[in-house]
Amino acid sequence: MPFLSYALFFTFFLTFKQLGGLPISQFLQKSHFYLKDEIFNHHQYCNESCGTLKVSFPFYINNSSCGWFNPHLSDSFKLTCLNSTSLFLNIDSQNYRVIEFFSDGVLVDFPGISNTCRSYNDLNSFGFGGNDCFGISNDNVIGLYDCEDSSLCKANCEANDLPGCDKNGNENGPVCCYPLSDHSVWHIGDKFNVFSKFECRGFSSWVVPRGMNSGKRGVKLEWGLPMNSSQEVCVVNAYKVNATTVKHGIRCICDGGFVGDGYVNGTGCLKSCFKDGKEEFGKDCEPRRHSKKKMIILAGVLTSALATASLLALLCLIKRSVKSTAYGSSHKPQFRSTLSFRKSCNTRLFTLNELDEATDGFSEGQKVMDSTCGGSVFTGTLKDGSQIAVQRVKCENEKDLMQVLARVELLSTIMHRNLAHIFGCCIDSGYTPMIVYEFPENGTLEDHLHKGKGEKISLDWYKRLSIAAQTASLLAFLQHEVSPPISHHNLKTSTIFLDQEYNVKVSCFGLFSSVELYNSDVYELGVFLLEIVSGSMHEDLPTIALQKIRDGKLEEIIDPLLYYHEQPPFRREQIDRVTDIATRCILFGGNGKLRMLDVARELVHITKDSIDGGSRRGPALEETFSNSSLLQMISVSPDSIYVP
Repeated sequence: MPFLSYALFFTFFLTFKQLGGLPISQFLQKSHFYLKDEIFNHHQYCNESCGTLKVSFPFYINNSSCGWFNPHLSDSFKLTCLNSTSLFLNIDSQNYRVIEFFSDGVLVDFPGISNTCRSYNDLNSFGFGGNDCFGISNDNVIGLYDCEDSSLCKANCEANDLPGCDKNGNENGPVCCYPLSDHSVWHIGDKFNVFSKFECRGFSSWVVPRGMNSGKRGVKLEWGLPMNSSQEVCVVNAYKVNATTVKHGIRCICDGGFVGDGYVNGTGCLKSCFKDGKEEFGKDCEPRRHSKKKMIILAGVLTSALATASLLALLCLIKRSVKSTAYGSSHKPQFRSTLSFRKSCNTRLFTLNELDEATDGFSEGQKVMDSTCGGSVFTGTLKDGSQIAVQRVKCENEKDLMQVLARVELLSTIMHRNLAHIFGCCIDSGYTPMIVYEFPENGTLEDHLHKGKGEKISLDWYKRLSIAAQTASLLAFLQHEVSPPISHHNLKTSTIFLDQEYNVKVSCFGLFSSVELYNSDVYELGVFLLEIVSGSMHEDLPTIALQKIRDGKLEEIIDPLLYYHEQPPFRREQIDRVTDIATRCILFGGNGKLRMLDVARELVHITKDSIDGGSRRGPALEETFSNSSLLQMISVSPDSIYVP
């Protein structure tokens, strides 16, 4: 009696809302004693402090278990608290006073300086350039005094409200400023004395936090943990990013919906949610359990409601029987119509029972994708041992169903080595047709990019580059060589199958023409390329990547498992070029300014260079926009970026 279940559920819901809602919410408000900044107070991390500064991971003062523990590197993050007020970091026998901690770095003062208000410092006064754990951050802005050559001055940083002795309008203030993110004079690993060739008398340094226009005086040092370590660094709900200025250095960032620093030895990641207009964390985000007393009350109420529910169920069954008799004829045309659709499917016809058995009842464990455009996709094994992927597409009406079958028929006639073979379809489930694809040995690209921690990575840069070029080439073929043209509309790493030789088999197309209202294939390819380069499937990946590129921190989005800093120069250039193509696809793919044919041609050029071991840039995209104009567009108008 299905209706009985619904009636009981509805009665339970109303009763729970009446009895449990108000008292429980009041109780939780009284017991919610912590603030957001204090949610990790009982975590394993030590929460040391010195004066007003609270020490954050991986730094520590007294206890080595509080920070990144490594026999060779633990002292690198050790701090000294002087007179319980001032915190110092020792690097290369120099003590730097700590001013502030950031998630990716630490702001320090010049060594040996006690007076923070000074006109400027000698160019050799900050002799540190970088080591295995620290590097001078790109976020620093340099003020230069009395330079004989002002060609290095940049106008775009003069609008900042300068701190302390560098205040705007001060007659002793710098006549020009230079952001280290510019990289035209200063490069990663350089010391500040690189500006001496411009015959400057001295310099000051400050950092402008993102979203603000007022600076903080000091030098920001970026930090990173060693990549080549047997010790696991990030917790389960976090992912790794490369440090920008620390070679082989990485950091952790919590996934969306989680808060914390992301480190195993830090505060980790707690689930974040909103309940009753308040932000909750960790266990408070789990469904709330109720007391035994309330459950007894609920049981009593439900028992008294059982008779009423049974009567309602009986009435519903009677009414349903009458309705079925009155309108039963309306179902027959639909069944006959479904049978007539068999003529539209020229491939093998599978029965629903066959696919149900092959996919273990379409269980969640067999699901590899769930998309609003392409439907759900499940893997399975037929009785003859064939590995298959079953795409279930929900149609609203007969018109949608006929359209899907027409596209399946067209796809099944196309022969291309990078197109997944369509075995057949199933139309026994009404308006939910199922398309059956071959499922090759190596599964999906998503499986290889996002393997579990500790598993050996199988996709080196050459394989990733080849997969990108093959995918773009097939999409270009379908758009320019097939009539009528075919767009994918559902491009994801989960729709790219890989055979034994890691050759691409594109599958699981978006099969409705109404999908034209969504992203173009060129835009989706841009996101796809970013995922290949970064190894990340973060839903905000395009926004994050464009922001990192604008800030001059490209290395931070590159998959740490590609070991970017260890690659030869020509391969690093290839990674940069693919990232550049991805950026162009995102910026210009949605408005038709960039064709799939051009993108495919450029990726094929890069792949050929990879085989030859050279570094010749293909002409296709270079002629479209220059790097400088692209970066200018990102910097000047980030809000205009096409992100559907």
